[in-house]
Amino acid sequence: MSPRLHPYPSFVHPAPRSGVAAVLRAASRLLGRAARRLEAQAWQRRRVEVASVEPRLEFHAEAGALEGALFVDGQLVGQLPTSRL
Repeated sequence: MSPRLHPYPSFVHPAPRSGVAAVLRAASRLLGRAARRLEAQAWQRRRVEVASVEPRLEFHAEAGALEGALFVDGQLVGQLPTSRL
């Protein structure tokens, strides 16, 4: 007759395993809340930084440049109709 196998090895009992699992779940919840709070703070700081910087508008109508080019923060956003005198 073969020996009967237990679901847990002889050195591991179910009670300590469930206790460790409960501690790990609690730590996971705590870390999740901390991560969400830090992410919200980072988004808030980024929103304040972006709002505090006004866009820099540039208009170029000189020779050699794209005539009537309108730039916002160095990015071409459009072109205005221009005429030469």
